[in-house]
Amino acid sequence: MMKLFHSFKKELVLSSKSYYFYIELFMALILLLILLFVVPENFNTSTEEYVYLDLPAEARESYYREIQEESPGIEFENMELEIEDGISNARYYKTEDSEVYFVDSEEAVKYFAEQEGKFGATVFLASDGKLSYRYYMQGYESEKLKNIYKVIHSGELELESLAAQAESQRVKKIGEYEQLSDRENMIPVFLTVNGSLMGLFIIASYIFLDRQEGIIQAYAVTPAPVWMYLMSKVGVIITSSLAFSLILLLPTVGTGVNYGLLFVLLVCSGLFATSIGLIITSYYRDMMKSFGTLYVIIMLMMIPSIAYFIPNWEPAWVRFIPTYYMIESFKELLLKSGDSMYVLYTSAGFLASGVLLFAFANYRFKKTLLV
Repeated sequence: MMKLFHSFKKELVLSSKSYYFYIELFMALILLLILLFVVPENFNTSTEEYVYLDLPAEARESYYREIQEESPGIEFENMELEIEDGISNARYYKTEDSEVYFVDSEEAVKYFAEQEGKFGATVFLASDGKLSYRYYMQGYESEKLKNIYKVIHSGELELESLAAQAESQRVKKIGEYEQLSDRENMIPVFLTVNGSLMGLFIIASYIFLDRQEGIIQAYAVTPAPVWMYLMSKVGVIITSSLAFSLILLLPTVGTGVNYGLLFVLLVCSGLFATSIGLIITSYYRDMMKSFGTLYVIIMLMMIPSIAYFIPNWEPAWVRFIPTYYMIESFKELLLKSGDSMYVLYTSAGFLASGVLLFAFANYRFKKTLLV
């Protein structure tokens, strides 16, 4: 163990002089700056709607009164909006999920729909004296949404009846669900990228650098076992991963994380990721030749992060990619009521698979030491 510790210390000192060390530091600082200064605490999800009431003055005032009756306490504000040909007067309402501007011309609605990509609609009286609606859409809306717009004004759908049925439904909460802020929600992906996927890439870089300088071949004539050399490299990467994860977490979430479990998860997932990196490097002579394989593996590992940000897209096969469980485990760690057992089971899985992969990498390196 002492030999391993001395080998680890030597590798740590050498890696701190390598520019790959500063790549990791640079990545951690970039991600931290993005979290602190680019990503808001919570994204604004309210929509802007621009509506023109092409109605007689009395009908228009009746429309406004109906808004007041349906939303007691809602206040409006008169304002001027700049459009292409000048100024449009608008009556502005703000609700929890939308901001509605009642503009004074259909040209203003067209301007905001076409130039700003906003939702636009005109309300007018049809020949039968009933209210009709003309929507300005962007072209990417689904057929389902278009059909909803057609049906809600066709008279075939009775909104009052639909609302009554919705009110009659009983909804039972089975527990309080804690949610992360939008900023905190991005941290699990950043930790996975910086802590594990970067580790896979960086350890490959260290190995190829040593191979280029003949350090690996020198182990063939020394009594030190190869696994000790490989494990000291893995230890350096995991240590860097721990340090850079703290750089991300301490300024953003402070002490609100179980750092003991975080340590366990980072060590186990780091062993898994770096062992994959070792196996890949055992099949190639330099970074350029291995780059395609590394790129494909890293892109594959990134797919769960896409599913993570798109709640409606999570095919079952994504769960076969290990990073899915890394991301979910980091998320559980950030939640105050997170599932600690899930994190421990995930860590155990990465530890077991990491040990097997490392053993295979050791076999490959001993076999190709003098090649």
